Amino acid sequence: QVQLVESGGGLVQPGGSLLLSCASSVNIFEFNSMGWYRQAPGKQRDLVAKITVGGTTSYADSVKGRFTISREGPMKMLYLQMNELKPEDTAVYYCNAKILQSDYWGQGTQVTVSS
Repeated sequence: QVQLVESGGGLVQPGGSLLLSCASSVNIFEFNSMGWYRQAPGKQRDLVAKITVGGTTSYADSVKGRFTISREGPMKMLYLQMNELKPEDTAVYYCNAKILQSDYWGQGTQVTVSS
């Protein structure tokens, strides 16, 4: 059974930084890819950053140069380092893992960027 648990969200001022973590119950290299999505109130859930099993990363245009996705295999962890945060980054952030046709999601962690 795959379980993903996010942590690290919170309230931060504009220009600040946060590190989101996602703990997996299984070896993360079993997944074809892992990623971070976010959903603001009244909006759809959008991809923020993704990393493939081979280590290729990709980012939404809105976060390029500010966010960095990384992983730590032995610890079964996925991370999202978020710098230069803006109010428009406010959302619930979800960890995602894909294996073939299956999607797995964490419960989400709230990130609020406000002064």
